[in-house]
Amino acid sequence: MSVPFRLPLFVLAVSVLALAFAFVAEFGFGLRPCILCLTQRVPFAIAGGLAALALLPAVRPVVRRRLMAAAGLAFLVNSGIAVYHVGVEQKWWASSCAAAPAGPVPAGDLAAMMSKPVEARCDEPAWQWHGITMAAMNVPFSGGLALIVLVLAARRKEWR
Repeated sequence: MSVPFRLPLFVLAVSVLALAFAFVAEFGFGLRPCILCLTQRVPFAIAGGLAALALLPAVRPVVRRRLMAAAGLAFLVNSGIAVYHVGVEQKWWASSCAAAPAGPVPAGDLAAMMSKPVEARCDEPAWQWHGITMAAMNVPFSGGLALIVLVLAARRKEWR
């Protein structure tokens, strides 16, 4: 297998595995994702789609390289989203999906609130290991992927 195809295969495999991990956590272990958790899945889907495009045989090497650079940027954006999510979990800043201040609820709104499904809150991690949440794990994971992909995409001689 030639060098230009290894990076897209790596990106596609990592993206599929990351999304599979998220779906197993959600549906296999019952961990309800908040809106920020769901948002962190989007860059993996984008990077995987870009990698799948880069694997097409008709794609020229310069286009393949640009697709991989875009996938690296998607991972970098995901790391930023994860940093924001960690800040919400640690209550460093507020978010619209965090807990609202408790106060009196009008009786008319009570029935409407009870009929809606309970949404997962962004400031309450669904799972953590020794205080490290999945969002916190995603910061170095996505950041490291971004670094690897962007560095390898920048190597010109391998994309001829």
